[in-house]
Amino acid sequence: MSDAGFFLENDSFLEDEEYISSGESKSERRFRIIIISTLAILVFLLMAEFVGWKYVKPSLSNPKVTISGNKNMSPEEVAMKLIPMNSRNWFTFDVDVAAGILSSESCIKNVEIEKHFPDKILVNINERTPVALTYVNANGKCIPMQIDETGVLFSNKKNAVVAQSGLPIISGIPVDNMTGGMRIPSKYKTLIEQISQIQNLPQKYFSAVSEICVIPKDSGNYELVLIPSSGHIKVLTDRALNEEALKYMMVVLDVVKQLKPDAKTVDMRYGSVSY
Repeated sequence: MSDAGFFLENDSFLEDEEYISSGESKSERRFRIIIISTLAILVFLLMAEFVGWKYVKPSLSNPKVTISGNKNMSPEEVAMKLIPMNSRNWFTFDVDVAAGILSSESCIKNVEIEKHFPDKILVNINERTPVALTYVNANGKCIPMQIDETGVLFSNKKNAVVAQSGLPIISGIPVDNMTGGMRIPSKYKTLIEQISQIQNLPQKYFSAVSEICVIPKDSGNYELVLIPSSGHIKVLTDRALNEEALKYMMVVLDVVKQLKPDAKTVDMRYGSVSY
């Protein structure tokens, strides 16, 4: 064999080795791709299952409603009010409709509702605070109604308790045909504001006054008759109801009780006192 033939055979042998090495590299590369693809699919399926259980499934079940700010209404009562919405999941829960339903309750001043994905509903209720009490005829019955600082009538299940809580009772205001959520006539707005201001004082002046009677006048204005919690003497006064007037009334009552125990009425109108 010539030298040239030797080199040709040797070159052919090297080519065969390169072909075998190249074939093994492609097989390993293909196997590696299969393994990586399989792992990627498994990771994707696990992530999809996690997302489904963590987010999708909760959002498709009954939402979790959290109530805050409520004092007179229990969370169960609030939830009962929202039943007509028929919200089967978080997506179908309509915030505006829910706020409208709760705001229609006379004892609720305003309400804020927020949705938090995937299944949380946060309801923050701001209830009305009573400053006085009155009585309304409804279906032949006399029922107590509370009045807030803006003059809105409202009621709740604790009306009977409120009637004994030290709130002054207001009588004489034309509220027989009014229901919860309605506002008393505007000309009595000043009276309610005065009562609210006195209620905010540290002294509990209305613990000495059981009832405030409104006496309409032909001129369209009104006067007041204050009935003390103790004793039988009524106090006739004008519309200026404030801390100074109440202090003066208490001093006058003490003096009148000593001078004329059988007096029935004390007139404190027009800057003078008579009995």
